Amino acid sequence: MNQIDEKFQELLLEINRKSKQEVFNKIKENYNKQPPEIKNALENYYKTFSYWGKLEEIRGEYESLYLRATSLKEHIDDYLWLYNHLQDYRSKKLLYAVLNNWYNFDTTTTKTAIERNYDQYWDLDLIQPSSTEVIVDLGAYVGDTILTYINNYGLNQYQKIYAYEITPESIELLKNNTRYYSNIEIRKKAILDAPRTIYMKTNDQGSSANQISEEGEEILEGTSIDEDIKEPISIIKMDIEGAETKAIIGCQNHIKTDSPKLLISVYHNYEDLWKIPRMIDEMNPDYKFYLRCYGTEVFPTEIILYAIK
Repeated sequence: MNQIDEKFQELLLEINRKSKQEVFNKIKENYNKQPPEIKNALENYYKTFSYWGKLEEIRGEYESLYLRATSLKEHIDDYLWLYNHLQDYRSKKLLYAVLNNWYNFDTTTTKTAIERNYDQYWDLDLIQPSSTEVIVDLGAYVGDTILTYINNYGLNQYQKIYAYEITPESIELLKNNTRYYSNIEIRKKAILDAPRTIYMKTNDQGSSANQISEEGEEILEGTSIDEDIKEPISIIKMDIEGAETKAIIGCQNHIKTDSPKLLISVYHNYEDLWKIPRMIDEMNPDYKFYLRCYGTEVFPTEIILYAIK
């Protein structure tokens, strides 16, 4: 056992000793101790992005903090399971840092746990591709992930890339940014657990945060990866604004049969961090798990789960 193990166990032990209401009260107490600039930044962020619930101290609105308490208290065994299944101490330190940030609003550990060596998704210690890669990019946006892949690994390290995006403006930029590269197929489809009609919910702060919704103005064609791609897949990247669990269900046949490398955003709520690894493990227990964070220390976002066989 080392200091990371000890700190993680101490945190879980403290949470385990308290009721959910006591955990919530402690989180709220820690939040109230934060300097005004931190609280303003967090509250403005939560107004912009609604994934994590509402937080407005002046109105006595602490929904986001209650969701934190619920996740920590009700899924403490799931977080312990994840910790024990993470394959390196970079990942374990990050998991401790995230949970400690949720509970204590600690930024010291998150600051040291943020990934600063590699581009997001393309950790050179974890992802070592070949020329036969068939890559699926869910939430391709303007092609930024595709371009960093090519920059890191070269033009000869893939066979085909499927790029899925739902926002028309982003698709035009995606087409333009990838126009010089071969075998990149762009598909305007929402990725779900099963094919059906769905809608797009726009975010005023930017098209990268547009989401799928059961109601809205723009109708989208919804499909699943299992239905839409029949050839074997070797890499799947997901950043689809909270729809990752549905997408995983919709590509479970590929996960079971192809064992693709999975690079999945797990930060769009207070549940995916434990839920998505559990889902993948149930589909294919041969996967090994890693975590990396590319966000900020105040509230760690851009948390990526790497599942690799």
